[in-house]
Amino acid sequence: MNVILLENVENLGGIGDMVKVKPGYGRNYLLPQGKAALATAKNIKAIEARRSELEKAAAEEVAKAQERAKSIDGLELVIQANAGSEGKLFGSVGPIDIAEAFANVQVEVERAEVRMPDGPIHELGDFTVGVHLHSEVNAAVTVRVVAAE
Repeated sequence: MNVILLENVENLGGIGDMVKVKPGYGRNYLLPQGKAALATAKNIKAIEARRSELEKAAAEEVAKAQERAKSIDGLELVIQANAGSEGKLFGSVGPIDIAEAFANVQVEVERAEVRMPDGPIHELGDFTVGVHLHSEVNAAVTVRVVAAE
């Protein structure tokens, strides 16, 4: 299935690119989300006419994400968790807990934006966690997990 991208899609392409994708991905994700349009002659002409408008909207999104990144980058979050005497947690600290910690400091971050490549945190200490705000914008925060009193 050939589609034309209406916005930058990670690992696929940029605005106005014509790409070949699997039918299910195109039908179930790209088209309903408004990220792409079918590659028909009519759509190709329409998108070429709107290309500058789409690029301007994409640039605004990146600018907003960079502003959010400035407020988030280098932030230190403290999360209290129940832990045993050896520093192992009873349970774990995951993206939901980190998103709640952001909410406690009045910073809006969705749990889907939290990136934990090593999985949930299972022990006390300081950890660096990534925040993926846009396909081109990432930030890093320090999460300090301390024992609950």
